[in-house]
Amino acid sequence: MKILERYILARVVRMFLATLLPVLAILWLTQVLGRINLVTDSGQSILSFLTLATLILPTVIPTVLPFGLVLGAAQTLTTMNNDSELAVIDAAGAHRSIIYRPILAFAVVLCAFSFILDNYIEPKSRAEARTLIASVYADLLSTVIEEKTFREIEDGLYIQISERLSGRVLNGLFVADYREPENSYIYYAREGAVDESGSQLIMRNGQVQREDETGNVSIVQFDSYSFDLSELTSDRSQASRKATDRGLPFLLNPDPEDADYQSNPGAYRAELTRRLTDWSLPLIYAIFTIVIVGDARSHRERRIPPMATAFVLTLILRLMSQFSTNRAESDALFVPISYAIVIILFAIGLYLLLKPRRARKRASTLESAYSATARLIGRKTPSDGGVS
Repeated sequence: MKILERYILARVVRMFLATLLPVLAILWLTQVLGRINLVTDSGQSILSFLTLATLILPTVIPTVLPFGLVLGAAQTLTTMNNDSELAVIDAAGAHRSIIYRPILAFAVVLCAFSFILDNYIEPKSRAEARTLIASVYADLLSTVIEEKTFREIEDGLYIQISERLSGRVLNGLFVADYREPENSYIYYAREGAVDESGSQLIMRNGQVQREDETGNVSIVQFDSYSFDLSELTSDRSQASRKATDRGLPFLLNPDPEDADYQSNPGAYRAELTRRLTDWSLPLIYAIFTIVIVGDARSHRERRIPPMATAFVLTLILRLMSQFSTNRAESDALFVPISYAIVIILFAIGLYLLLKPRRARKRASTLESAYSATARLIGRKTPSDGGVS
């Protein structure tokens, strides 16, 4: 790689990181704060919270990578044009490839990284996150029931204990069950215990008060009473694997006997389409960014800010790709459409990139649209004043 190419690559990488890291931190923080109840509600340690936060990170990076590249490349090329560096490169007779080759090489590296992240790292991190969350709620005794604290462990179900003893014994049990509005129950017991499976709360020496929908209250004394927790613990402890948790080999050849695949095969179709198309976005975005910002322009030209143009265009491309892959879940017709969008965009971008500069400028849709707008409002679009 030549000195000038290394210079451009270094500037793009620095600007890419300066753009990527703050945006990534914000997105990661919003995802993490949504799961802060893992610590506050379940009594888990900060280590469990940090582990979950780390597992969330691979799910955020693929979304941010292409836009970080667009902003990094657009800012670098815009600054080089403002400092007349692009004009000097053109005046020296250098081929345009000396400008776009380092950016495309960096985009190819990001594509490879995005492919590995999407198809191998992210599914494992999602599965580990599900398992971690499930393990938090699987042991009801150690994570939910705390001494001298009312804890709502499900909508309408509250549990409070006075003291936790060794051998899984609980003293001073209070359980309020309002999950069925027509029949509410309040349980008091001197002691109790959760069995080893976590599916039964055994209470001894207490009473249960039942209030029906008419307001009548009946009280029953008991020596031993079993409160069923099986629905609660099974719902929270089952870390069912979804399409997003599966590796690429499974998506390419799913097990027809898999319960989740049988219930929603469209989700697996859409996920496979997303995995095989999203990784190419950094390269496509880089090509269109170079087409928009990569030429030396005069400061006297009246035109749309190139960074805004590049960002808006790539955002539109992203929305098109996202829409088609999402619709592939309900309609298989959108699977070939998703691949066609990626292939057509790549072909168009490559065609515009390899066109001679003058032909590309004459055929610029954005410049033509701006000229038409200027004529409508009575302005005269200034001619190309050359490179300053």
